[in-house]
Amino acid sequence: MVVDFSTQNTLLLAILVLFIGKLINRKVPFFRDYDIPEPVTGGLFVSIIFGLLHMQDIELVFDTNLRNSLLLAFFTSVGLSARLGTLIQGGRALIVFLGLLIVALLFQNAIGVTLASLLGLDPVVGLISGSISLSGGHGTAIAWAPQLSETFGINNAMELGGVCATFGLILGGFTGGPLAERLIRKQNLISHSKEHITIGSRYDEEHESIDAENTLIALLVVVCAMTGGSKATQWLTGYGLFIPEFVGCLFAGILITNLLPILWPRSQWDGSTPSLALISDVALGLFLAMSLMSMKLWLLATMAGPLLILLAAQTLMMLIFVYFIVYRFMGRDFDAAVMSSGFVGIGLGATPNAMANMTAVTQHYGASPKAFVVVPLAGAFFIDIVNSVVIRLFINLIS
Repeated sequence: MVVDFSTQNTLLLAILVLFIGKLINRKVPFFRDYDIPEPVTGGLFVSIIFGLLHMQDIELVFDTNLRNSLLLAFFTSVGLSARLGTLIQGGRALIVFLGLLIVALLFQNAIGVTLASLLGLDPVVGLISGSISLSGGHGTAIAWAPQLSETFGINNAMELGGVCATFGLILGGFTGGPLAERLIRKQNLISHSKEHITIGSRYDEEHESIDAENTLIALLVVVCAMTGGSKATQWLTGYGLFIPEFVGCLFAGILITNLLPILWPRSQWDGSTPSLALISDVALGLFLAMSLMSMKLWLLATMAGPLLILLAAQTLMMLIFVYFIVYRFMGRDFDAAVMSSGFVGIGLGATPNAMANMTAVTQHYGASPKAFVVVPLAGAFFIDIVNSVVIRLFINLIS
């Protein structure tokens, strides 16, 4: 039996997933104490229920057309929170972060190909379980599947990529927060920023009143920046320069939040407001809830033993690399710990996963504006470009 959910019903269920995640985190201290994002706990819980329904031959089909708009709204609001001073401060950190991402991508594929060969699998399977599906996510796995099938005869490349990407999405959400938690507690790190956190509100500020007029102003600016960013992306695409639409919205937000006070001083626009943080929180939460509740979790049960070994090795490598390398090179401070949680999210899942990890950490410990500039810029734009080059390099080596 197939049950189709309309756009409205899908949105309704996504909101319920968020409430379930909040309830779980409130009732089970472990999830909140170790900074597990609420959409991840709620989404995984609901996915398990849907997996049980699948065992009874009940298929749920969701209309996720609204999901793309939520992603655009989220990255736009993140851009609107990025001040010029923070951008300048994050310039060097962005370069270092990108360099570490490149090293991690090389490690992922080297470990995947080597371990797959040792387990008697096709080396391409190791590549699929590496940066193609983990750092690349479902989109990259789908994009490379036809070529891998045609060139190497891996007929189930898309299915393998989907399973590995799903696994990474779950592990990225469940390991990034605890890793940052351990770093913060062990090193006695604290946030020195006086700004409001970029997404949501701190746990001790949950009942802070938010002015309706300021919320409408923030929403107006978000929609204007979204529209401008989308139009600019389409215009650039027409000239042969392709960038993801949400990257265009991110940069549009950055431009507007830094130029508006100069061009219109009387506007009194301030990107660091609880109203804008609320919009970011709702957009990200609903996007992740829709993504996680629509996961076909039962596909994980179809994985053979060798593939589980590959993915376990990839997860262990990423955590060790971030804990001992990324944190040190990013400065060994609170910002470095927050960015480390984001690095795990990108390396095992996707950029929204990274943002959810960092949101959970900052809601617990305080703001990190630098992290919310460096990680989305690296994960939203540069990672796809770099990953495609690394994947092509390893395909040539395998060939």
